[in-house]
Amino acid sequence: MRKATVRKATWYLLLALGGCVVALAGPGEGSAAAVHRTAGAGGRAGGGCVRVYFDLGETLVHTAEDKSVRYLPHAAEHLRALRARHIPVGLITNVPPSWGSTDAERAAELKRVVDKDWKGSQPFAWSDFGDRIFTPRTEAERKPAPTLWQRAKKAAGSCRVVYQAETTDEVEAGASAGYVSYQVNRRHWPAFMPVPLIAALAHLPGRGPDEG
Repeated sequence: MRKATVRKATWYLLLALGGCVVALAGPGEGSAAAVHRTAGAGGRAGGGCVRVYFDLGETLVHTAEDKSVRYLPHAAEHLRALRARHIPVGLITNVPPSWGSTDAERAAELKRVVDKDWKGSQPFAWSDFGDRIFTPRTEAERKPAPTLWQRAKKAAGSCRVVYQAETTDEVEAGASAGYVSYQVNRRHWPAFMPVPLIAALAHLPGRGPDEG
């Protein structure tokens, strides 16, 4: 994608987020300068923070016809850029509830299943996600039910939350649950939400520990 197209798409997204350009810019300060100023703060400064959750299949990883699994284009780079800004990431993903009685047990089985068929040149960055992998405890909790989004948002505390997925339905469900949602891998848009914008979201007013 040409750099000019990426920049244009980023500013369209800024405008779509309800005036965050204005919120980020101080008196007499341009919006671009404001984004640059906040983006280097690792998603946390002055009490602000942001957490980014992803769907897994066809958002971060692709399963080929031969059942091999690998990163989708730009996914590894996106995770690496978030890691460099110290922005926590998590997964909100459907797996069989029978995989375990806790999120940790189901996450361990998910790792085993993905790693068994992994064919990428670099391993999946499981360590980035820590204990922030949310999976259904029952069939009733499976997405598109709102439970997983609610649980993940509660775990994020006062942090602003972002959700990235490949389908319109999941993006809309995340937005309904109070996330800043972004649909990945669309033509003429950045493959993932631009990391400087994600970092800047940490500094927008309006989300406190009792909201959402």
